[in-house]
Amino acid sequence: MCLEWRPLRLSSSVIQFFMRMNPTDAPPPRLRLRVGAKGDATVVECSGRLTADVAAILKNEVRDLIPRSKRIVIDLTDLTHMDSSGLGALVGLYVSARRANCELRLVNLNKQVRELLGMTNLLSVFEACGEYFIKLP
Repeated sequence: MCLEWRPLRLSSSVIQFFMRMNPTDAPPPRLRLRVGAKGDATVVECSGRLTADVAAILKNEVRDLIPRSKRIVIDLTDLTHMDSSGLGALVGLYVSARRANCELRLVNLNKQVRELLGMTNLLSVFEACGEYFIKLP
């Protein structure tokens, strides 16, 4: 069997579609973070999905806060999904914070996040914050 290679021919409508696309039309990131201060804590509000493709964003943002903060609260109120990479990011941040004498708390865990922490026996690591459904003022 012999295959013949021919140039790809695109219809004019397909070419026009791609020419109209703007690189800034990319979908928003799957994870959105908002950082602020509330009382003596630095609060990181997470919304969206904490998955493998964006876990490094959370890790980098919070790791930069650790040397300047004594207490960091990660508010997961608007987090819709978390996979094992997101879980790994939270555990890594917990370890980094402990080494720097910084308290790291998780608040407002949804059912899926609580179940994931429970299945991996990590709920006890985040026990002080994992047992409460706390809405920050």
